[in-house]
Amino acid sequence: MMLCRLSLKNIRKSIKDYAIYFFTLILGVAIFYVFNAIDSQTVMMNVSKSTHDIIKLMTNMLSGISVFVAFILGFLIIYASRFLIKRRNKEFGIYLTLGMSKRKISMILFIETILIGSISLIVGLVIGSLLSQLMSILVVNMFEADMTEFTFIFSKSAMIKTLIYFGIMYLLVMIFNTIQISKCKLIDLIHSAKKSEKVKIKNPVTCIIIFILASIILGYAYYKVTLGVDTIQQEKEILVIIALGCISTFLIIWSISGLILKIVKSMKKVYYKGLNSFTLRQISSKINTTVFSMSIICIMLFITICVLSSSLSIKNSLTANLNQLAPVDIELSKLKNISIETAEEEYGYSKEKAQDSYKTIEETLETLNFNTNQYLKDITTVNLYATEDLMFKDTLGNSFNSINKKYPFLRYNMQEQIVKLTDYNKIAQLYGKETYSLNDNEYLIIANYDSMVEVRNEALKINTTIKLNNKIYSPKYKKCKNSFIQIGGNPTNTGIIIVPDKALENNIPTKEIMLANYKASSKEEKQKIDEKILNLEKEKVTKDIFLYLNTKIDITESSIGLGALVTFIGLYLGIIFLISSAAILALKELSESADNKERYKILRRLGADESMLNKALFTQIAIFFLFPLILAIIHSIFGIKFATYILEVFGQEKLLASVTMTAVFLIVIYGGYFLITYICSKNIIKEK
Repeated sequence: MMLCRLSLKNIRKSIKDYAIYFFTLILGVAIFYVFNAIDSQTVMMNVSKSTHDIIKLMTNMLSGISVFVAFILGFLIIYASRFLIKRRNKEFGIYLTLGMSKRKISMILFIETILIGSISLIVGLVIGSLLSQLMSILVVNMFEADMTEFTFIFSKSAMIKTLIYFGIMYLLVMIFNTIQISKCKLIDLIHSAKKSEKVKIKNPVTCIIIFILASIILGYAYYKVTLGVDTIQQEKEILVIIALGCISTFLIIWSISGLILKIVKSMKKVYYKGLNSFTLRQISSKINTTVFSMSIICIMLFITICVLSSSLSIKNSLTANLNQLAPVDIELSKLKNISIETAEEEYGYSKEKAQDSYKTIEETLETLNFNTNQYLKDITTVNLYATEDLMFKDTLGNSFNSINKKYPFLRYNMQEQIVKLTDYNKIAQLYGKETYSLNDNEYLIIANYDSMVEVRNEALKINTTIKLNNKIYSPKYKKCKNSFIQIGGNPTNTGIIIVPDKALENNIPTKEIMLANYKASSKEEKQKIDEKILNLEKEKVTKDIFLYLNTKIDITESSIGLGALVTFIGLYLGIIFLISSAAILALKELSESADNKERYKILRRLGADESMLNKALFTQIAIFFLFPLILAIIHSIFGIKFATYILEVFGQEKLLASVTMTAVFLIVIYGGYFLITYICSKNIIKEK
């Protein structure tokens, strides 16, 4: 009972020390609950089966990621406990002096951990349950779902998972605390306040050399992920670049920590102004003794910025592309004119499947008892052609060698897709796009996949001719035209050759595509037709026929689902990494403020007023928080460029908006920790 009262008294007395700890625990519990409660929140949503499957996949992935998040939060809680115990070394020394056993001190810490853990869990779950209602609104908006039956839901499964995971974390903290106390010696506890971390004076010349070397390494890494990204040929190279970035980050922070004081000391007017000399020595000492942790924090902030920006950008781009890239309700396609011998020997197709390739799409639909006139309108059918006389390599002409060197992994022996001009113009009219005319000896290329557009433009700008059925054709335009034939959620058309009709009059089509809209006046009617068409999938498999289906509703649901999946995973990991980075900095700064109380007392005796002391403290904390953030932002500029290159297929239309949202998260969470740290530090150094 006495130990319980002592523990409660200690918590009340040290509330300012526990403020950041409490804040981090509550925030961690709330976020953990919110993302694990999504499954329960989506139960009330009225969505299609495919959307429901996507949501189920998303919640399963978030559940898996929660294990990783638990490890991060567990490390953070143990790290925070280490600082709190260090702050109380003198207190524990007094307990031992008065005859209290180490077992009883461990019991005090055990009770305190139970109390703090229980309070943080209760408050975190309350806040989390409120935030989860806002999260449900976000989910509904993302999936464009009907939520008329929505009611307030408290997720029991998320609560149980949160209690189990955080219970394990607190148990580990208790074990860690017990080990820490068992290793303590009375003499070390009593004189801990007089001990200071060893600060090795670094040779300025060595620091300059290391800084230049690190900058060269980092510059090379930046080059490889931007201007030299096309030269990356293997996945191992990306790992090497990441390793170089991490090593150079550490070396830059190490060298700057040794130079910062030397540089400012040479600026006499700045160094001797007000309390700048004291402030800068404090900053130099902090960075010197936290080089490794500052490097880790910088990398974590870099990951946070890139993950949040990229995930939000993907989501925005996916939804922005839908109306442009899927302008009709349905696309049906099938391979054509496959001989029975070729089908069986080369592709392993059945005889029935080969025979079906000689039927039109409409004839195949009749076989499946689907009446096109009953359900479809604006029906437009086109044929695609391919021939071994025209490979991708042949369209590059004299630019092939330079392109092959730049893009060695492209399939240069792939047959080109060719379409008659009149067929393409029918598609263009259906899509509301520009139609074209060609002379008998001209061709043009349509494409919308940026990387391939660049490749093809390189060949077109030097007037590369192509040969088709022994006739030479010249490009009408120096650049590809931005267009496509097959609908989708992303710009994936790598290039289709458009030629005059006569150029293909003796060729046999290799693929047929039918595009159409539904005969429906409402979303519900469209959904019913869509389900009927998608149900043909099972029937076509049993009858062993060619028919590929792609519907706007299916594309939309898949795009929205993928966007939501990437967004939630990005938010989850990004916020946890951001909290961890800020909390580590805050705990370190609070520990420093407590250790430096005597130094602030001396400054008061020397005539420094409270405003000067507060300004010096604010400057210290601001620089301490900004130092890893600035380097992380510089890294992120190049990291985001590399991410957008890798994820080019999703588009980059909304990158500015996603970067802005990321900045908001940084300001609110990282800035919030900074303000709390400053307020708590100011209270610690305040003269009683």
